[in-house]
Formats: sequence, C-alpha cells, structure tokens
Amino acid sequence: MATLLQRANSLSAPSKKAPPATQLALAAIVLWASLATLGVSLSHVPPFLLTGLALLIGSLLALPLSGFRLAQWRVPLKTLLLGVYGLFGFHFLLFLALRNAPALQANLVNYLWPLLMVLLAPVFLPQLTWRAAHVLAAILGFAGAAVVILGDAPTMGAGGNAWGYVSALGSAFIWASYSLWTQRVAAFPNAAIGSFALVSGLLSLLCHALIEPATSLNLHDWMRITLMGLGPMGAAFFLWDQALKTGDARHIGILSYLTPLLSTALLLLVNGKTLSWPVALAALMIVGAAVLGTRQAGSNRS
Repeated sequence: MATLLQRANSLSAPSKKAPPATQLALAAIVLWASLATLGVSLSHVPPFLLTGLALLIGSLLALPLSGFRLAQWRVPLKTLLLGVYGLFGFHFLLFLALRNAPALQANLVNYLWPLLMVLLAPVFLPQLTWRAAHVLAAILGFAGAAVVILGDAPTMGAGGNAWGYVSALGSAFIWASYSLWTQRVAAFPNAAIGSFALVSGLLSLLCHALIEPATSLNLHDWMRITLMGLGPMGAAFFLWDQALKTGDARHIGILSYLTPLLSTALLLLVNGKTLSWPVALAALMIVGAAVLGTRQAGSNRS
C-alpha cells in the first residue's frame, strides 16, 4: 500500500494552491468505503428515504465551499441535468438492482464502473488514449473486486434476476459516464455539486413518498444518516469532482478499484471477522492493478 501511495503521489503534479488529484481521489475513495458499513447499520430505512436525506445533508457542504454565496450553485440547465443524471440516476438504478437481484452479485456488477471509466475514457475524452496496459490493469482490478465480493458468496444464478443485473449494469454505466462527461461540459464551481445533490435528494424523497412506506427515525438513525450525508454521500462527491477536474481520468479510474477492497476490510473489522484468503488475494490484485495503471498513466502524460 505504501508503494502504491508513493507512486500515485509522484505521478500527480503537485500544486501550491490545491492538493494533488491523487490525494483528492483517494480521500473520496476512503469515504465511499464507509458507505457499505453505514448502509448495513441503516438497512431498516427505506432506500429512497435514506438516499434523499443523505444527499440533502451532503448538499449543505456547498454552503461553506461557496462562501455562502448561492450564486456559485447556479449552473446551466444542461450541467444540472448531467449532475442529476449522475447522482440520482446512479442511486435509483442501484437500489432497483438490490431489490431485484442478490445483493452481493448486484454489487459486483455495479463495480464495473471503474472498469468502464478506464475503458470509456478515450470515447468521452478524445484527447486521451489507452494502451494494452490500461486494459490489463482494468481487468486485473475488476478480477480483484470480484474476488473480494464473491469470495464467500454462492455461485451467481440466472433465474429471474435479469432485471436486477441490467439495473446494476446501468448504474455502473451512469457513474462512469457521469464522471467522464463532467470534464466535457462548461467549467462549473466545485460548490455547484451542491445543486446536483439538492435536486437529486428531492427527487429521491419524491420516490420515497410515492412507492415506499412511511418510516419513523430515532436519534441513532439520524446520527448515522448525518454521518453518511457528510461523508460518502456528501464530501466524497466534491472531492471526486475536483480530482477529475485536475487529474487523469484513467489513473483515477484504476485507483477506484481500492473502493471494494477498503469497503470489505472495514466490514470485516466492524463485524469482528478474520481476513480470509480471497480478501488477501484481492488486495494483491487490486494494488497491483493500481500500480500498473498509475505507471502507464504517468508515462502517457504530455
């Protein structure tokens, strides 16, 4: 891990005004790694209610980022729609997948988004190219994610879960394409992510009102939801946006393979379980993919 961080930091051009893109991306990844653990502790809360409340809380982070100037939240309608497409569309399809397919398998399909991000980067960003090393690193990283998630899971069955898997694949494509498309629209302030989260949160609450039962929350629920909103469904989005604006999308896509590894490790720690050989093997595969990807991304910089 130390070797990976040293290599990643050496490939990012340090700035005196802002942290390197690699550090920003890793911070977002660490926050996202806590999402599964928090989600398990809030599994009794309807998913759209949980998503809506967390996104609304997360949107509040844009206030200090904008110096409490709401004008910085404003973006063209096209950009706002892109933001809602990413934040709301991703969660909407992900929750559909979790309702219509086994959770572990649906999550595996959803973890295709880093692979799609690396491989689709030249499609959405023509100035970028990829080589065989990018494909190899992406496949190696995805294989590691598969080992992490399916290490102790039963064999994936076909059955009537097709719609769930299609939804999971759709959610993966949405997050990968959103992450790449944000680099093609007109530049917008980082604080504008607050607008995306605000509108997406309101849409999620509308979905809750239409299709989910009313639910009462206790103090512990609110504390966990607030933590989720401030972290993996709040600050992580702002960090991710800034990383993509200042870094190499292929590099960041490879680093994102650390998410399932860290998420699984945190779940093991919280649940008091021991490290199994699939997780250890996945650690080697994912870190190896990240090293390979960052080396190739660095060699392609102009």
